[in-house]
Amino acid sequence: MLTEIPTSRPETPLLDTIGSPADLKKLARSQLKELAHELRLFLLYSVGQTGGHFGAGLGVVELTIAMHYVFDTPEDRVVWDVGHQAYPHKILTGRRERMLTMRQAGGLAAFPSRGESEFDTFGVGHSSTSISAALGMLVASRLQNREQHNIAVIGDGAMTAGMAFEALNHAGHIDDNVLVVLNDNNMSISKNVGGLSSYFARMWASKPYNFIRKGSKRVLSKVPPALKAAHRAEEYLKGMVSPGTLFEEIGFNYIGLIDGHDVNRLVEILENMKTLRGPKLLHIITQKGKGYSESENDPFGMHALSKVDASADAQFVSTDKDKPAKKTHTYSQVFGDWLCAAASEDPQLIAITPAMGEGSGMQKFAEDYPDRFHDVAIAEQHAVTFAAGLACEKSKPVVAIYSTFLQRAYDQLVHDVALQNLDVLFAIDRAGLVGEDGPTHAGSFDLSYLRCIPNMIVMTPSDEDETHKLLTTGYLHAGPAAVRYPRGKGPGATIQPGLHPVEIGRAVLRREGHAVAILAFGSMVAPATEAAASLNATLVDMRFVKPLDEDLIGNLARSHDLIVTVEENTIMGGAGSAVIEFLAAHNHFLPVLNLGLPDKFLEHGKAPEMLSGAGLDSAAITLAIKQKCKACNLYSEAV
Repeated sequence: MLTEIPTSRPETPLLDTIGSPADLKKLARSQLKELAHELRLFLLYSVGQTGGHFGAGLGVVELTIAMHYVFDTPEDRVVWDVGHQAYPHKILTGRRERMLTMRQAGGLAAFPSRGESEFDTFGVGHSSTSISAALGMLVASRLQNREQHNIAVIGDGAMTAGMAFEALNHAGHIDDNVLVVLNDNNMSISKNVGGLSSYFARMWASKPYNFIRKGSKRVLSKVPPALKAAHRAEEYLKGMVSPGTLFEEIGFNYIGLIDGHDVNRLVEILENMKTLRGPKLLHIITQKGKGYSESENDPFGMHALSKVDASADAQFVSTDKDKPAKKTHTYSQVFGDWLCAAASEDPQLIAITPAMGEGSGMQKFAEDYPDRFHDVAIAEQHAVTFAAGLACEKSKPVVAIYSTFLQRAYDQLVHDVALQNLDVLFAIDRAGLVGEDGPTHAGSFDLSYLRCIPNMIVMTPSDEDETHKLLTTGYLHAGPAAVRYPRGKGPGATIQPGLHPVEIGRAVLRREGHAVAILAFGSMVAPATEAAASLNATLVDMRFVKPLDEDLIGNLARSHDLIVTVEENTIMGGAGSAVIEFLAAHNHFLPVLNLGLPDKFLEHGKAPEMLSGAGLDSAAITLAIKQKCKACNLYSEAV
């Protein structure tokens, strides 16, 4: 058991010989346990240097070794779910020496990426995709007359999403050679029932049992009643000692429960399952954070680390807890405080989250109002329609969800909430760029996909106090409303006590200037403030993307020579597009400059560097306005 994270590179002589899975296969089975220890040690060291997810990776060290030892990757396809657990996979597939570049601009991605390695068979970031992808690879390989094994690794949390069960059902129907590894680590589907279960797991995966099973089916098929009775007896036997009845009914050959930290047992089981035809599911039990005491004791809190200070007093801080600095709050914490305040005044408030409670700042609410807190696990679609049902019965649901994951519930947002004009508030965290987590987790599109939906109100607060006010505004509004705010800390604005709404569709004139009017949305108010001061430009904190403050925009269009919109959202279809649509509809013909995220997926890096690269820091905004004024032959302080 490791009790601290190494701050200098550990000695890993066995691991150092592994440049690819081909090297791994040269090892004797007796060496795999030592390799697992060294891999775990190196993983702790590398993540300590770079920051990132490591709890899930520690839990699948043995599984990762076993899969690459048994299967012929990359010809055999291993598809990871979510991707948090893929760091050991990266280390064993030729990227060990690049691990210190993890999550840095130009370095390794935080998740599997097809462009990074041929061993990364599918790009992931969202959950519950692995079985569908592996099944697609299977069908394609059959059409191309290629023999390959297709392995989907999915956690018990990801298995809660409907997409996973849709894929399982399809796999059972296809009845071809796909292997699903269910990594059961924290939210266990069922408890291990002891030695009897372990014995039967070995038996069900054995060649003799499956040979007899298939032979018996052929013999008994001539006597249908006998075949039916034998099948029923097998079902009952498995149902008594395993949780696999559900999977067997779908059409899978279920093997479990297996100790996921016994690497030699895993190799034995996988080699046997490799020879079996048809859909197979291997159910393993692992411990998140295995091998590191801090992570084992606090698997949620130690889900990920910030970069470790090499000093003796180094503090290992979870990035997912969003701990604030002394004088500033994270937006997640602002939301959590607001949620508790609103709940104290309205007994009808019910909070919902699809497995994002801690990241969204909901711990205190969950403690104070357990009967009004619903974490529905990784089931974004259900979360939204569940909220719609609550709203039908006059409750007031608040759905806390990250921007990128709300994309997965878009149909429910449109059909179940907006179409029926139901009273649901969406608190959308991680809007805009999210830095090191990269494009899979970036909230680049929410303004575009929200503003086109009828009945929706869309708000973009610029600081902590505005977030508090706009959440109250959305909550009191009788209909669907969304408040989107970025990851991390705010600028440090003082939150006024009480629950005070603002007038819907009213912007705030922050600065009166000349010639150029800058309309800034949400997080872009801060850099736009500096740009406006240097250019003597008018600055407006728009607050609302839908409805826009049309009166103010019309007045600015009549009194200024250039309108500039700035948003941390893709330019296409975003807030700036809404402004242009208004200007065109009301015959305001003047130059407009839209600044926002470009029409491409931005790779991972430090958030400030990414914003600068996208032209959304104060210097870039200032330069872009100057260039626009010059191109349009406009006289202002900008030129």
